[in-house]
Amino acid sequence: MSTGASQQLLEILRAKGLTELPEPVQLASGGYSRYFIDGKVALGAGDDLRLAAEAITERVTAAGIRFDTVGGLTLGADALAAAIAVVSGSSWFIVRKEAKGRGTNRLVEGTRIGDANQVLLIDDVVTTGGSILRAYENVRDTGAQVVAAVTLADRGHDAQRSFDELEVPYFPMATYRDMGIPAIGTETATPTAAD
Repeated sequence: MSTGASQQLLEILRAKGLTELPEPVQLASGGYSRYFIDGKVALGAGDDLRLAAEAITERVTAAGIRFDTVGGLTLGADALAAAIAVVSGSSWFIVRKEAKGRGTNRLVEGTRIGDANQVLLIDDVVTTGGSILRAYENVRDTGAQVVAAVTLADRGHDAQRSFDELEVPYFPMATYRDMGIPAIGTETATPTAAD
């Protein structure tokens, strides 16, 4: 993280989104941790959400990546997708966890995406990357191209490895090191920046 907006985002995530719990809780990945990062709480204020959208857009475009559509799996991507769309002038979509079973029965809601779309895939907090990789598959099924993936916070190394294998640029806005907590699977009693 080098830019002012990225540094401010990290400070928001630490101050508003990171909670140290007395006992470990189970995460969506199945792992356990005493440190819980809640991206939705962290970005609950409109100004904080706008700053996150600006920082993400700046980081991706500075890497030379152009996108016209942004989205990811509900619920982690919902607010970010809309905010990034507003800041970047792109379109947004959300991937449902499962089709409704009625109406159009689509998995991807919002902008209809297909072969012509260059997608920025997003999620709030990842541990193994299961949710963002599921969204990746759903997006690829539409014919759209995923040009990059971004997460607010990454608690491990699995998502990076997976996107490296897929040859998709991956940008965690904060890592477990940045947050001052241990990686999942290496948790100790006290967090250190060296974990």
